[in-house]
Amino acid sequence: MPLPPPYALVATDLDGTLLRRDDTVSPRTRAALGLAAAAGSRHLVVTGRPVPGVRELFAQLGYRGLAVCGQGTQVYDAGAGRMIRAVGLDREAAATALGKIEAQVGQVFAAVDQDGADGRTLTEPGYLMPHPSLPAHRALHRDELWAAPVIKVLIRHPELDDDALAAAAHAAVGDLATVTLSGPGTVELQPYGIDKGAGIARAAEHLGLAPATAIAFGDMPNDLPMFSSCGYGVAMANAHPLLRAAADEVTLSHEDDGVAVVLERVFG
Repeated sequence: MPLPPPYALVATDLDGTLLRRDDTVSPRTRAALGLAAAAGSRHLVVTGRPVPGVRELFAQLGYRGLAVCGQGTQVYDAGAGRMIRAVGLDREAAATALGKIEAQVGQVFAAVDQDGADGRTLTEPGYLMPHPSLPAHRALHRDELWAAPVIKVLIRHPELDDDALAAAAHAAVGDLATVTLSGPGTVELQPYGIDKGAGIARAAEHLGLAPATAIAFGDMPNDLPMFSSCGYGVAMANAHPLLRAAADEVTLSHEDDGVAVVLERVFG
């Protein structure tokens, strides 16, 4: 009987972690993921991007495994093209949360990711998408953001930096939503209690595995719940200081094959 792999799951964030700046995966990283697969480990993508924002990317990468998307709100089977589970954000609670945030910090600019495998990203006037390759549709007024079910809200402030906005939002919204800092210019509100850790738990259960059997790679504070759920957390050299402090190990940057360096050591 073959020996079990050191980790049954390899959980990777996308932006700033698995992907290089041009949204590609290096040949070395592809080969390292192949080493893990040959040892019997499953690759699990865990991303803040919603399903519509990753389907084309998955096709380009040839990725056919499970994916935790939308900060844990969605579990998606890329190979079957099927949504396994989704959790929506109550729109009334989201609108109330935005009002509470603005009462604390003044006007913010908002966008939403709609529910479903074909949901759209809608942005109100003044909101600038932090990742230009992600498709978005412009709404004429904030009220249009709530026209269809949503999984999360994205907010930006004209003056506050990301950490300050995330801290103010967290203090303002209470249990109306979970506040997440997921990338440069990306503070998000998702259903209360839902995060990447919760998403990994659902995906792992679907695979018949335990999250503690996973090695996880990330770069931003939204990956902290993933590290808490998984057996071993690896932060990229380009990671936010909070994540580097919480990691079991810090590897090279996403531009320098940091994921591959660790996987080659663990599985090679």
